[in-house]
Amino acid sequence: MSIVMSMRWAGVTPEQYEALCADVDWEDDRPDGGVLHVACFDGEGLRVIDVRESAEAFEAFVDERLMPGVARVGLAGQPEIEILPAHALYVPGFVTTRG
Repeated sequence: MSIVMSMRWAGVTPEQYEALCADVDWEDDRPDGGVLHVACFDGEGLRVIDVRESAEAFEAFVDERLMPGVARVGLAGQPEIEILPAHALYVPGFVTTRG
């Protein structure tokens, strides 16, 4: 069952996110089970919404690729993560963009 992962990571800057993206390279070396990734920033830090084919696919990406990249880039703190089952997914006119 597809899941929606919502993450808030206080204190993470756009520059740190870009460094992590470059290190882990999830855009060119796409992780198994990845469906959709959206990142944005509010006044407190990073927010991410991911859709994954399963919670197990997300956990494997976190354990095998994301957290080692977090350590290499030196991100501080811990994210708040919520995982919920997806009810519906609709992405009309999908275009990859970068802020």
